[in-house]
Amino acid sequence: MSKLAVVCFAGVICIAGTSANSQSAAPAKASPPPKVVSQAGPVKPPATDAEKIKSAMSAAPDFVAQGATIMDMTSMKVIKSGTNGWTCFPDGPSPGVDPMCLDKNGLDWAHALMTKQAPPKDKMGFGYMLAGGSDASNTDPFAEKPAAGGRWVDTGPHVMVLNIGSKFEGYLTTAEDTKVPYVMFPGTPYAHLMLPVR
Repeated sequence: MSKLAVVCFAGVICIAGTSANSQSAAPAKASPPPKVVSQAGPVKPPATDAEKIKSAMSAAPDFVAQGATIMDMTSMKVIKSGTNGWTCFPDGPSPGVDPMCLDKNGLDWAHALMTKQAPPKDKMGFGYMLAGGSDASNTDPFAEKPAAGGRWVDTGPHVMVLNIGSKFEGYLTTAEDTKVPYVMFPGTPYAHLMLPVR
């Protein structure tokens, strides 16, 4: 039996489609919200293709962004074809600023998250979010909005090591300070290492 699934990752990539219940990965049990939570206030996402390209390219260093494919995060339409294997997405509908660039393995990992499938085995990925990120939850990979009484979790500029499995078990988790390296979505197949760069 299938159901309509709408999933957002890092407040950036949202996809609507069908997913089989039997293949869905269960989200982690609820855990305390991060101690450090800020809310910068709503930010209007880019509207034109030129604005989306500029926004998407702000997520990574020039040597990555210049040759990256730029995709519209709502339609998944390619706005600008790339040549270097990276894919960048402009700021999305979450309250904060959160454009993102992913390498090929990172894109495969994000696709697994969006479709609630198991991430590809032994394919560690990498991602840039140098403009920062805004998430509904740092513990529930499928949260579409903060829990009742909660707020969006804003993380400053960072890079991500994706599909880490249990390699960082015992590392700081999202119950700690988001200004230091920590594991996001701990205890789930989508656990990834967040490394602040400022």
